[in-house]
Amino acid sequence: MQKALARTSKCHVVIWVSPSVAPGALKKIRNIYKELSFCSRKVCNMKVDEIMDVALRRGFIFPASEIYGGVSGFWEYGNLGTLMKRKWEDAWRHHFLSLDQNYYEISTSNIMPEAVFKGSGHLEHFNDPLTACTKCNQRFRADDLITDACGKNAEDMTTEEMELAINEENIKCPRCGGDLGPVQLFNMMFCLDIGAAGGTKGYLRPETAQGAFISFKRMFEVLRNRLPIGIGIVGRVYRNEISPRQGFFRLREFNQAELQIFFDPDTFDEHTSFDDVSGTPLRVRPLDRDEEVEMTAGDFRDTYGIGRFYVYHMVKIQEFYLDVLKVPRDKFRFRELSERERAFYNKVHWDIEVDMETLGGYKEVAGIHYRTSHDLSGHQEMSKQKMQVNIDGKKFVPHVLELSFGVDRNFWALLDLAFAKEEERTVFRFPPRMAPITVAVFPLLNKQPLIEKATEIYSQLASIMQTDYDRGGSIGRRYRRQDEIGTPFCVTVDFDTLEDGTVTLRDRDSMEQKRVGENALLGEILSRVAQ
Repeated sequence: MQKALARTSKCHVVIWVSPSVAPGALKKIRNIYKELSFCSRKVCNMKVDEIMDVALRRGFIFPASEIYGGVSGFWEYGNLGTLMKRKWEDAWRHHFLSLDQNYYEISTSNIMPEAVFKGSGHLEHFNDPLTACTKCNQRFRADDLITDACGKNAEDMTTEEMELAINEENIKCPRCGGDLGPVQLFNMMFCLDIGAAGGTKGYLRPETAQGAFISFKRMFEVLRNRLPIGIGIVGRVYRNEISPRQGFFRLREFNQAELQIFFDPDTFDEHTSFDDVSGTPLRVRPLDRDEEVEMTAGDFRDTYGIGRFYVYHMVKIQEFYLDVLKVPRDKFRFRELSERERAFYNKVHWDIEVDMETLGGYKEVAGIHYRTSHDLSGHQEMSKQKMQVNIDGKKFVPHVLELSFGVDRNFWALLDLAFAKEEERTVFRFPPRMAPITVAVFPLLNKQPLIEKATEIYSQLASIMQTDYDRGGSIGRRYRRQDEIGTPFCVTVDFDTLEDGTVTLRDRDSMEQKRVGENALLGEILSRVAQ
């Protein structure tokens, strides 16, 4: 049987189709699928529009080069977006670089010579399937068109299979209705000339990972010839996407946070702390299952034969999403990729996915990849520099476990999961440690004694955490402004404050208010942020 999947904001609708179904009935089934998909997209688009309205108005994100009409696939972070992005990146650093005493962050170049990408294989393999309209010449990703038209997962199709699907499903140009041309592979790297004479060809990096690989030899010596070594990089990357879509989710210039862990391949099934996490339930979607299942890390390792080193880091990734980012458990999963789906350099590949209403279901926000020695061996051959190490007389090329996160995709996931439209207010329920503003301070009235005390409290809090100060409008209006940008706590200074030294502390989610002593205020807020 073939399966088509339409997703609404509340549930999945699965249509199972027998191979022997009559052609007329099959046409009706396809029409039902398209209607359900249209309704699903309509619900998603409504929420996208609502989030975008706040994001643009309040300074989370906005299109790049906006006054010139913008270019698809390029966005800017505003003041609030920059604060939240930085908090996400700092949380990532704190969580993952603390997993081992030998995990560090470095910063590497965005532009690299062509030889780097010959060595890595990107010049040959870093491609997406492209098809162009024969009438208007608009270009599209062929796999996206197939998925939109009939619900098939086309990522693991060959170009020939995509052409067949386009013809069988009678897929036309979404722009003008014209016929689509043959499917071809398109390399997604941005090429440029280095130097005034243009004699050296270079590329903008399509991932941060290559900076870690070509720096390995140096860092291995700097860190005193020990394994494992973790090299983390947080920074911008560039991919010339054929047809960027889904708003802020698929970009041509975006941010990654990646950790490349170099280790002895003979220790892939070892980790000194695995026993501590072996009983942790993992939420996974393996290839041999049609839905998510829960199994302990130990059972997962035994069932699927994946090394303890890999599974340990899966547990830590899940902790990051569930405990740090506060993603609801039922909206998180690891999904196994088939051999044809995964990147050319990965031997084992599980995506980290979050269920987002704005995007119609589970979408990739990160990945954990066993890249073997592919990259170091390729650079060793191309550069003629030895990447082999000698540990206690044992010579080998280290293998790599990659933890790769799309910063912007995770940023959008936070917006999606936190957004709520209520009768009296619009609110982002960000986890307190992720909210761009942690606390706002208000004088109840524009009276000088209240302003002076509120300013004093603001200064004390602002030295510790991101704090806003607002004295404009009614107190209710000020609460609503802070709810709309996700500020978890508001402090109001009133005349009782001048008498007894207490302030009103308001909670964003419950809207409950509590009198707290001025001296206990900082501790109370920090305690709530840490929960």
